[in-house]
Amino acid sequence: MGQFILRRTGVMIVTALCLTFIVFFLTNLYPNLEKLAKTQGNFRMSDEAVTSYLDSNGYLQPLTVKYGQWLGVLPGWTKTNDEGAVTGRCLTGAVSPAEAEDAATYCGIIQGDWGFSTVFKDEVSTIVGTRLALTGKLMFWVLMLMIPSALLIGVMAGMREGSVLDRSLSTVSIITTATPEYVSGVIFIAVFASSAAGLKWFKGTATGAMENATFENFFLPVLTIALYGMGYIARMTRASMTEVMTAQYIRTARLKGVSFGNIVVKHALRNALIAPFTVIMLQFPWLLNGVVIVETLFNYKGFGWTLVQAAGNNDIELLLGVSVVSVIVVLVTQLISDIGYVYLNPRIRIS
Repeated sequence: MGQFILRRTGVMIVTALCLTFIVFFLTNLYPNLEKLAKTQGNFRMSDEAVTSYLDSNGYLQPLTVKYGQWLGVLPGWTKTNDEGAVTGRCLTGAVSPAEAEDAATYCGIIQGDWGFSTVFKDEVSTIVGTRLALTGKLMFWVLMLMIPSALLIGVMAGMREGSVLDRSLSTVSIITTATPEYVSGVIFIAVFASSAAGLKWFKGTATGAMENATFENFFLPVLTIALYGMGYIARMTRASMTEVMTAQYIRTARLKGVSFGNIVVKHALRNALIAPFTVIMLQFPWLLNGVVIVETLFNYKGFGWTLVQAAGNNDIELLLGVSVVSVIVVLVTQLISDIGYVYLNPRIRIS
């Protein structure tokens, strides 16, 4: 198991480097850099002024050099202006040559320097940490609603394959999976939170839930995300439960006179939950995509909302920081899924 974890960790690091380099390459294309220069300066800037801005801020260096500086494995750039003051990646503003010598040489992701957001005017690490905590609160309640409900629906449908209950629950699962968040979210807002509908059962906004989450202002975004993933997990659980219920040891238990309830709880349930466990762990990367839509729709200013703002405003440093977190979440959840699958099913050999 130790060698397996080490091998997977090595693959994760290589994958993370490749993915972040692709994102870094795309965000540092010249049109994006030109837009950044004009956003920070003046949209009527000449080409010479744009080139001067990009050069003075280190954006015209070779791509691999910039990527190494962003990671923190290469020393940061420095520039000396006409007045003798020094500016650089690891410096806060223009400083004297003596102060520049005392400053850190390496300042990147590895050193904890995630850059500065040009839109929010704050450290990227601070923004990402704050917004990720808000999304974590949202995801906690989504999982609390989604996982037990999906497992219950899947087990109930799979216990008696082909029954009316099975067909009814399977239909509901297919409908929820086939309905994207931006559709169900709009429907929920129009029916339950709009005064025009005459109901308005849920008062307040998800923006208020950032400080004080209540059932009235937080349930709709939680339900919108949970419904989509719930159907997929329920269908996988139902398929696994159906397969287990036809196994030889289940038939033997029935012939011995074991009650149907004990067969399900003591014999079938543990084996039936092996496949859904993997599916549940793989929902975490999807949840990051789902919150982009839902947080924007309900104006909940979490991680997904921040991603939209960074992309829409060409905030390169913030966009890179959000990408790093997304890559880490995806790779770590996949590793946990693989390890958990091995522990749940001892028959699996690690080659």
